[in-house]
Amino acid sequence: MITFLLVVHGLITLALVAVILLQRSEGGALGIGGGGGGGLMTARGAANLLTRSTTILATLFIGMSILLAVLAAGTNKARVIDPNAVAAPAGPAQAPSVPAPAPAGVPLAQ
Repeated sequence: MITFLLVVHGLITLALVAVILLQRSEGGALGIGGGGGGGLMTARGAANLLTRSTTILATLFIGMSILLAVLAAGTNKARVIDPNAVAAPAGPAQAPSVPAPAPAGVPLAQ
């Protein structure tokens, strides 16, 4: 289910980016995006449609983000990554090995 919602979230994201890029630039920082209005719709009608669709897509994007975060937090369970690494049953304790004493007359290396 999360995979399906992630795909829908990605499609909403792509649609939101496309709608934002279609809007007319207000600031004109780069000098692009002005263009003439010789389309099927008037400039005012296109602006209203793009503004509404941006609002709807942004609301869907935020809602899907919250939903995915809640679903991801709910699936945070302890999982065994390597079942072979599970602690073995405790056996008899072994004493640490002590090195054998050096034979007499042999100097110790340091």
